[in-house]
Amino acid sequence: MAGVNNCIKYSMFIFNFLFWLCGILILALAIWLRVSKAEQEFVQEDSGMHPSIAVNILIAVGATIMILGFLGCCGAMRESRCMLLVFFIGLLLILLLQVAAGIVGVTYRSEYEHILNETLHNNVDLLSGTDEKAKSFQKALINFQKEFKCCGLIDGASDWGSNFQQNSESCECSDMSDSSCILYEGKHVYKQILGLIFSMVLFCQIGNK
Repeated sequence: MAGVNNCIKYSMFIFNFLFWLCGILILALAIWLRVSKAEQEFVQEDSGMHPSIAVNILIAVGATIMILGFLGCCGAMRESRCMLLVFFIGLLLILLLQVAAGIVGVTYRSEYEHILNETLHNNVDLLSGTDEKAKSFQKALINFQKEFKCCGLIDGASDWGSNFQQNSESCECSDMSDSSCILYEGKHVYKQILGLIFSMVLFCQIGNK
């Protein structure tokens, strides 16, 4: 019986150690976003969404995972009933929150999709704009395109409209043989779009809409 207990004990320690590392990574990413304030460039003031909501959610998630992972590790190795009980209660609360979020998500799915699509298309319009607000958004997207090797928000390079040629450098492929590249207006650009990443940020901020 002791061997079985040791097996469970160390298995739980390893699992929660990985859980703890994931929490640290998420928290580090969230702190980096907060310091760089990159997410604020992609949320317009008139959209009704607070730019720091998504980062705050990431910080909360990362901190929670890190704390639960720590409790699981220490509780398993020290055989602390108190720590293991807190760990169990924490996981149970997360499960209940996930179920509640799933129910809310299904109930308001069409509304969320409408808001996401509307916001995405509004920001696509900014890519072909020429005013100061549009230029500010374009500058932020150029930085993201360079970092994530992508181009555009919904339809790729064509989202840039008449502004494509003057901002095409951030869209251009460094390796012409890359399968993720296509030819557009005489330039090899990434066909991958930022829509998925952008949609997730917007989805996290949708609660304030």
